[in-house]
Amino acid sequence: MSKPVVVIVCELPETLSKQAEASGLVDLRVWRPSPQNPQAKSAPREWLMEHVPGASAIICIPMTKVDEELMDAAGSSLKVVSTMSVGFEHIDMEAAKKRGIRVGYTPDVLSSAVADLSLVLALNLMRNTMEGYHIVKNGMWSKAPWTPVSFCGPAMEGKSVGFLGLGSISQTLVSKLLPFKPKEIVYKVSQPREFDLKDPHFRFLANNDLFQAYTNYHHRLPFPLVNEHDVTAFAQRCDVIFLICNLNASTHHVVDADFLRNMKTTAYLINVGRGGLVDTNALVQALHANEIAGAGLDVLEGEPQIAADHPLLAPELVNKVMILPHMASATQEAREGMALLTAQNALAALGLRPDGPSGEMPTELLR
Repeated sequence: MSKPVVVIVCELPETLSKQAEASGLVDLRVWRPSPQNPQAKSAPREWLMEHVPGASAIICIPMTKVDEELMDAAGSSLKVVSTMSVGFEHIDMEAAKKRGIRVGYTPDVLSSAVADLSLVLALNLMRNTMEGYHIVKNGMWSKAPWTPVSFCGPAMEGKSVGFLGLGSISQTLVSKLLPFKPKEIVYKVSQPREFDLKDPHFRFLANNDLFQAYTNYHHRLPFPLVNEHDVTAFAQRCDVIFLICNLNASTHHVVDADFLRNMKTTAYLINVGRGGLVDTNALVQALHANEIAGAGLDVLEGEPQIAADHPLLAPELVNKVMILPHMASATQEAREGMALLTAQNALAALGLRPDGPSGEMPTELLR
């Protein structure tokens, strides 16, 4: 009997799949960059179409388009697609469902890393570190003497901090904000949901050691957590807004010209969710018109094809915008955890999970 074939679109920082191959459980088809193109990061379409026929599992990353064509090329042997990501927009979920293909993803394991970088973006903008850095880098320090208000920006303390989406990453960030003493946490979710630590939806906060210690000692929450149902009121109320939610038909361009116009002129927008949550053209106009104070973006529409002359990289916005190349989960620990979970999902769907019930995927989107 032939062994299941697992196609892996790039080398991952995990050893579980290699151990499975060494044990004679699977055959791996792993893409690696060629000497002619050593800078390539993941398998091109041509390689995938050539190597997926007969595959039982595809281990992919967000840059891999797993559509009907690829599933058909794999054939009836394909049992699972496992992605090293929380987002799954690159996978045709309807096509997978129609074919009975299971889909695994990697939530929660990256929550702390993404929360950290979200806070990094917010604090860099609020404390004007970009302006300070460029003054030093451009040799202008001696020409910009100190004044009582030099580089002054707002503190996080006493501010209304908003979250569009309140899943595991957002709740992890809320717990990390505790020492910053915000005035309140305001959140907007798809369905009205008043805050209750007994509600399983809020389990990431309920189970957080620091949050637990505070509430147990003081017998109260460290700050109010308010569910704002109206998107306009939400935009108007917050001093900092974190976008940490899925991209779908209802959230596409949820931050549009009207949303930005309703934000405080002193407010900051931080997007670590998906680029399509924000109307880029509207954001450019809002920043030029001083409708908001700044934007920190780890994701952007059209990424990674972002040219140096992108409107958000205009010289006049250099101190208002901080853009990073989708690196929020980039800690060694988070990426290794994601890679391991990706391999666990794939092997489990094939009945080969060595560390849990056979056939039970640790984190499954579709069955």
